[in-house]
Amino acid sequence: MSAAVAVRYARALVDLATRPGETATPETVVEEITSFEQALKLSAALRNVLASPAVPLAQKRRLITRLVRELGLSDLVRRFLLVVMERRRMNLLGEIRQAVEQLLDERLGVVRVEVASAHELTPAQRQALEDGLAQLTARRPRARYFIEPELIGGAVVRIGSVIYDGSIRGQLEALKRRLSGAEA
Repeated sequence: MSAAVAVRYARALVDLATRPGETATPETVVEEITSFEQALKLSAALRNVLASPAVPLAQKRRLITRLVRELGLSDLVRRFLLVVMERRRMNLLGEIRQAVEQLLDERLGVVRVEVASAHELTPAQRQALEDGLAQLTARRPRARYFIEPELIGGAVVRIGSVIYDGSIRGQLEALKRRLSGAEA
C-alpha cells in the first residue's frame, strides 16, 4: 500500500517538474528531495517534530519553510514537502524520491546501468561504453561505476535484470563449463 501511495505522490511531483515553464529542472527536484531527506536523517528532533501530532501544523509549516530556505531548495519542492507533511506522509519521503527517479528516467528516456570493472575506467572508456549502451538500449544510459577486483579484467554491465559479462572471470568460467561438458 505504501508503495502505491509513494508512486501517486511521485507522479504528481514529476508532472509538476516536467510542465512547461517550471523553473526547477526534474534533476534538481530529485537532488533537492534528497537534500531534505538527508537533513531528516541527520536530525532525530526534526523527524520527531514533523511526525508528532502534538505539534501544530502551522509550526511544522514554518519549520519546513525555514529549512527549505536554509537548504536553498526551490519553491516547487517547498510546496510539495508541505503537502507531504500535511498529509502525514513524511515517512514515505525515501520511497517517493525513488519513485520520482524511476518516473523521470522513464519520461526522459534514461536507463540505469551498473558497471563493475576490475580497474577504474578512464573517461574515454566510460564514454565509449555509454555510447555502446545508448545504441544497444536506444535510451540514454545513467551509469553507476564500481570496482570489483575479482573480475580480473573487463567489465560486467547490468541493465535491469539483464547482465552482460565481458569480464575475464566470466570468460574463464564459460571456458571451464565448455571443457567440463566436453569431457562428460
